[in-house]
Amino acid sequence: MNGAEALVNTLADQGVEICFANPGTSEMHFLAALENPRMKSVLCLFEGVCTGAADGYYRMADKPASTLLHLGPGLANGLANIHNAKRASVGMVNIVGEHSASHLKYDPPLTSDIEGLARPLSHWVRRAESAGSIAWDAATAVAKASEHPGQIATLILPGDTAWQDAGQPRLPAVTASPRKAPDAARIDKIAEVLRSGEPALIILANKSTRGRALELAGKVAAGTGCRLGSQFFTARIERGAGRVPLERIPYAVPQGQTFLSGFKHLITVETREPVAFFAYPDKPSLLKAPGTVVHNLADADEDSEAAFEMLIDALGLKGTAPRLQERIETPPPSGALNPQSIAHALAAALPEHAILVDESLTTGRESMGLTMGARPHDLINNMGGSIGYGTPVATGTALACPDRRTFCMVGDGSAMYTIQSLWTQAREGLPVTTIIFANNSYAILKAEYANMGAGTPGPQALAMIDIDRPTIDWVAMAKSMGVPGVSVSTAEDFHAAMVRSVDAEGPVLIEVKLY
Repeated sequence: MNGAEALVNTLADQGVEICFANPGTSEMHFLAALENPRMKSVLCLFEGVCTGAADGYYRMADKPASTLLHLGPGLANGLANIHNAKRASVGMVNIVGEHSASHLKYDPPLTSDIEGLARPLSHWVRRAESAGSIAWDAATAVAKASEHPGQIATLILPGDTAWQDAGQPRLPAVTASPRKAPDAARIDKIAEVLRSGEPALIILANKSTRGRALELAGKVAAGTGCRLGSQFFTARIERGAGRVPLERIPYAVPQGQTFLSGFKHLITVETREPVAFFAYPDKPSLLKAPGTVVHNLADADEDSEAAFEMLIDALGLKGTAPRLQERIETPPPSGALNPQSIAHALAAALPEHAILVDESLTTGRESMGLTMGARPHDLINNMGGSIGYGTPVATGTALACPDRRTFCMVGDGSAMYTIQSLWTQAREGLPVTTIIFANNSYAILKAEYANMGAGTPGPQALAMIDIDRPTIDWVAMAKSMGVPGVSVSTAEDFHAAMVRSVDAEGPVLIEVKLY
């Protein structure tokens, strides 16, 4: 067994089932090792698709995928979506090829500081020293990626360590670490706050926005009258009919301040207090009102489910039923396309247990509240703000959950970053409906231009914001990568196209023309 085979075998032994790959010459032995039937390998045409797909896979599967990236430049191409994954507490194992040690001393063209590129966005970085150490390194990387919260692990694989004999693999004694329990005194103090009757908002994030933790949060809300919310961007929320509803803190600073102004207490769960996404002239960075007190129920590395169990015990609410969202039958909309009609079309068309990946930025920003009563579904947002995450993440969610339809809402400017995702979706026959909101502009930047107090954009500024010369033909682009597409310009056509896509065998693209 050579080093590459030891690496793939160890990844599979540790529960890593898929590798999103964009290989180069230095990774040929790893590529050969991927013939292992226990490891599914998926070709992506850009490294940012690899890392984004690994992100989406983790968010739905709750276990890390691996990526295969070609030396330093390949890692650099994938860093934007590694950033997004890190901000979303995603676990990921990146395998980065490298020249053999004997070749590096000649400074070949692709030589770079891979560790220097990896460290700012990785929790763990290691360079394999020999073929014999690779199994140990791989098992350690998976253990690191599998921690709570999820971690980014990057293993650098020199070519000679991949092709040399690995000998008898040695593995570390890795045991899964239980999630930390929150401090009981802290829980008791929060119970006192909730018993006081003063207005309180519990802000949930990461693992607390789904499953048992979310249900328990609903019990607390029902028993105390507090409200439940989420940051504007959240890694994954289970929402819709039959789920505990969460109010979304608005993105824009004035609206966020207004929303939070009525609360005396903010209680955070696996997150921090609300912060403005950017700094704006004469606007605050922190959104809470003066005098508001922030309490921490569970840190990012703590067990939020256990925290809510302890809080329910302290409050005496064990028998309380959670507050659940009722089903709201939204009739299919007609007429012009706007954020409201788009949200109504989504609410009417989303099938049971769909996955909704949202990178719609301008179009979907204020309309998601209108889908609260849709059929139960999962909502995934971009936590890191680096655009081009939507279509790769949707690719990963579909590979993690091939029996569920993924809807990916993305603006046309964002989609151009990683549109290569469509090719992978077609090759793999993935159940993804990609919705491109085509306003031929980075429309979000027009709003931010005003928010920043930069005045009215002139011709040169507009030339850096509009993307209409030439106009992108999204249906033709999708067809070129094997994905059937349709263009719609009315709310009824948009709804009908989404409904038809649910029964499609593979990927579909819908271009939503906005004027």
